[in-house]
Amino acid sequence: MSKYIGFTIIELLVSIAILSSLVSIGVPSINEFLVRMRVDSEISLLHRMLLLARNNAVNNELYVTLCPLTSQLKCSSNWQGEVSVFSDINKNRIYEPNAGDFLIKTKPAIPDGDKLQYGKNRIALIYGPTGRLAIWGGNATFKYCPENHDDKSRGLVVSVSGRVYQTAYDDKYSQDTNRSGKTLLCS
Repeated sequence: MSKYIGFTIIELLVSIAILSSLVSIGVPSINEFLVRMRVDSEISLLHRMLLLARNNAVNNELYVTLCPLTSQLKCSSNWQGEVSVFSDINKNRIYEPNAGDFLIKTKPAIPDGDKLQYGKNRIALIYGPTGRLAIWGGNATFKYCPENHDDKSRGLVVSVSGRVYQTAYDDKYSQDTNRSGKTLLCS
């Protein structure tokens, strides 16, 4: 008498049904996880850039600007693009290497579809030699808004003193809020 080793068709169908159930449960969770990780990564990178800009301003006793640069090396409001940190000796929001400005660091553009905004159409953030913001009305909130996931938006609040605070998740609103309890709204 010979004995066959293997699966029956019933066992195979049950295994496929269980696997498909697990995949249908897991895929949306993985997508949510990936969006959250992308947002956290971008916020963390931007936070480090702000700290770098402030520390360079204080340590080198000069003005340091953080902004997206145009092809003419002027600051713009295109925060989705590449963002640069550079010394800005005359605070004119223009990167001028011939005038003594030097590039400190650049951050690559954010993924297509996502939004990064700083205040309402602000084009630059300038730290002075004391570590405080050097331009009037420069304090605002950076908002990172992932495409089709506004509830996963995160932010960085920049105070007049130059300090940076991350927004925090609030169970009451099911999204991030600033220290005053105001939710982040993506426009």
